[in-house]
Amino acid sequence: MDLPVMPPVEPMLARAAKKIPPGMLYEPKWDGFRAIVFRDGDEVELGSRSGKPLTRYFPEVVAAVLANTPRRCVLDGEIVIARDGRLDFDALLERIHPAESRVRHLAEATPASLVAFDLLALGDDALLATPQRERGSALAGALADAADPVFTTPVTEDLDVAGRWFEQFEGAGLDGVVAKPVELPYRPGERAMVKVKHERTAECVVAGLRAHKSGPVVGSLLLGLYDDAGRLQHVGVCASFPMARRKELMEELAPLRMDSAAGHPWESWTSEAAQAAGRLPGGPSRWTGKKDLSWIPLRPERVLEVAYDHMQGDRFRHTAQFRRWREDRAPESCTYAQLEEPVGYDLGEVLRG
Repeated sequence: MDLPVMPPVEPMLARAAKKIPPGMLYEPKWDGFRAIVFRDGDEVELGSRSGKPLTRYFPEVVAAVLANTPRRCVLDGEIVIARDGRLDFDALLERIHPAESRVRHLAEATPASLVAFDLLALGDDALLATPQRERGSALAGALADAADPVFTTPVTEDLDVAGRWFEQFEGAGLDGVVAKPVELPYRPGERAMVKVKHERTAECVVAGLRAHKSGPVVGSLLLGLYDDAGRLQHVGVCASFPMARRKELMEELAPLRMDSAAGHPWESWTSEAAQAAGRLPGGPSRWTGKKDLSWIPLRPERVLEVAYDHMQGDRFRHTAQFRRWREDRAPESCTYAQLEEPVGYDLGEVLRG
């Protein structure tokens, strides 16, 4: 492979904002695997955000790149999987599998698509220093004849349209909106763009904690919600505390600590059958590998209000953020029923622009 921009390349990132800023280019924020796509003739490499290759896990995307992109190019985009008219991140996670036979099967059973939103090189020309608007126009021209499963993201300069996308596209499983300055060059690894994501709050039961890697202070709080059958399901974690607060939380929660998980709603967390039947902490995966998944059980008696962006199935998609203790709420009142369900929106409409 001999391209004007060679792997590995760190993708350009975005900083968070509360409101969509004016005077920029706006795109939907896709919820998938970020991928820098390198193509040189018959050679294709899919680079992840961390720099590790994704190529072997998505043979159908490699084939789609060969069929739908210029012979020499470098694209920035997102690998996504759609099910029932919306993005499905869980199906995407299943694709990272060590067995080649399983990879081939999933490539047919849950094929992925590529949504391109930037162009880093075309032919013999590197475009990193080219302004964002010009790169966007070049991308649209380069993929003008591309067909499913290769798409170009919708783009607008209209702030009102971006606002509608922010409200509507969540129903198709998208994350929010990304804003890019018109004259922005491509800055690998820098948070040079702006992302605006949905934020909601929920009251959750604090049912456990994990110690911080630095010592006997709180690393994360394990959160639970009760389902319709009255079972406490593990829905995610709350983390990102200052070190002083981690120490305070460990002392604050000490009276709730249990000697063992016996009698705890998640006492069967080491059982594969129990893990398969419900949401429990500590479930092994290809992502956690040999990571220590142990946790400290707490009596599920305290309620915490957290902020979250959106749900992925029956769990928080990302780490939740601490807002406040809710001493006025009974743990049994913390159910899935409180969660806001976005109005559905056909993903096909998004992809068709």
